[in-house]
Amino acid sequence: MEHLYAPWRSSYLLKSKAPKNCIFCSKFKEKKDKKNYVLFRGKNCFVLLNLYPYNDGHLMIAPNRHLADPKILKKEEWQELHETSRLSLQILKKVIHPEGFNMGMNLGKTAGAGIADHLHLHIVPRWTGDTNFLPVIGKSKVISQDLSKVYDKLAPLFKAEQGL
Repeated sequence: MEHLYAPWRSSYLLKSKAPKNCIFCSKFKEKKDKKNYVLFRGKNCFVLLNLYPYNDGHLMIAPNRHLADPKILKKEEWQELHETSRLSLQILKKVIHPEGFNMGMNLGKTAGAGIADHLHLHIVPRWTGDTNFLPVIGKSKVISQDLSKVYDKLAPLFKAEQGL
């Protein structure tokens, strides 16, 4: 059996204090999109860059409403979440040219959700050879682009979709 280690995320996982407020709700309400790396605001969900990415362009799509269980999503929220994921894949393909993607939700702490109270869908762009020994041996992960630069590349395409 092979094991995948992600030690660069330990600083996030080992934080002793959970934030008082939901980071998704806070970022959604603040309306400081560039500061918070919010790329898209739909009627029912929004897209933002992950502050602790596995790879360049690691996105999260979250419903605007604070909820943990997908069964609670209204039909239009569920549909928009998935339509927005399709849009996100198209934009990522066009801008950063990944060779593949990982997509999924971690529902509940036990399943690996760092923020278990507000469901969110991860989209992680992947390239051949993007996993290597450096995170395991050197306890470092190379993210080739600064989040601000990734945001600046992706934001215009998401804004165009919103008619902005």
